[in-house]
Amino acid sequence: MNAPAQELEAAELANAVNARSESELIEAAKRVAVIAAKHADAVDREARFPAEAVAAMREERLFSAMIPTTCGGDGLSLTGVARLCEAMAHGCASSAMIYAMHQSQVVCIVEHGANVPWQRAFLARMVNEQLLLASATSEENIGGNMRTSACAVDLVDNAFRIEKLAPTISYGTYADCILVTARRHPDAPPSDQVLIVAPRETLTLEPRGTWDTLGMRGTCSEGHRLVASGIAEQILPTPFSKIADESMLPVSHTLWSSVWCGIAADAANRAHQFFRNQARGKPALPPSAARLSQVLTLIKMMQARLRESLANVEAASAARKSVQRDDDDAPLTASIGINADLNMLKLAISQSAVHVVQETLMICGMAGYKNDTPFSVGRHLRDLHSAPLMISNDRIELNTANLLLAQRTATGTL
Repeated sequence: MNAPAQELEAAELANAVNARSESELIEAAKRVAVIAAKHADAVDREARFPAEAVAAMREERLFSAMIPTTCGGDGLSLTGVARLCEAMAHGCASSAMIYAMHQSQVVCIVEHGANVPWQRAFLARMVNEQLLLASATSEENIGGNMRTSACAVDLVDNAFRIEKLAPTISYGTYADCILVTARRHPDAPPSDQVLIVAPRETLTLEPRGTWDTLGMRGTCSEGHRLVASGIAEQILPTPFSKIADESMLPVSHTLWSSVWCGIAADAANRAHQFFRNQARGKPALPPSAARLSQVLTLIKMMQARLRESLANVEAASAARKSVQRDDDDAPLTASIGINADLNMLKLAISQSAVHVVQETLMICGMAGYKNDTPFSVGRHLRDLHSAPLMISNDRIELNTANLLLAQRTATGTL
């Protein structure tokens, strides 16, 4: 073995030794949640970026949790990251959602760019600097259909330029890097897309619109005119359709769901504590007893459903890696069943979480309705009303119906 190879192997071994366990990372996420909770009301009231929570994530080095140990990260599994998101959501929904969206971009580079020297070097930079990643997939006149783009990459002599009018870029103003979708070249059809990794120093953002919303106010998802330039290696080599199917959407749907479960669980905990206080010293249980039992049952069902989908995504990812296929012309929906399952997960959790918090409001009554009590769930309810809108449930139901047409059976077995 030559000297550079020996040095690389030694560095990778040292990285693996320094990687933290899942339990250590969960404890770090809980510390972040405590800080996030202190500022959650102000973040919501002022519709401002949760700077304190994000600074705590950076201090705890949580942004690189999902990056492989060979690149200096912790190599945490998707299930482990979901648990981090759930823990943070107990403190502040916007903070947890920012973390979840960040990880859905990290996985795109890890799974589809790690063999490109520029991308691998950027992964190391992400670890060292604890960079926050955002995404620009929506586009004016196209809306939330992330599978089509109007803007196109202008690539000349290994240098590119891209201009995109995005109606929303969540926390774009505060991100250290934005992953941008675009048509492969000016003559490409709208569905022939690539994903570009654009660090902050290679792009400019011009604000377009505001973010004064019902909930998730801290995500600061204003629209922007984005202009980026750089070198060809910043463009991930895999078609975006494949990246979306194999990485971005599976991770987004599962991690978003983990955030929604965390929000609902925190509301349920508040309702449980209110119920215990109400029942203390009373000869009979309060009328809300049945509601609390139903709420906790539904939470358990949501968590079980999410665990199943996480296991399916991880198994599919492991199967792809074992085959080691690098065929961009292969069918992009290799597992129709998993895609349908993820769609149904998103539908189920986004709807169930809203129902859970509505029930906790009934349990807590005016103490939950008011904003200045320990049992307040108004922010939880407003934040969760965004869940059916993040990739519209109507769009997802239609896509799921199309997927089901290709399946011989619609249900599985125990």
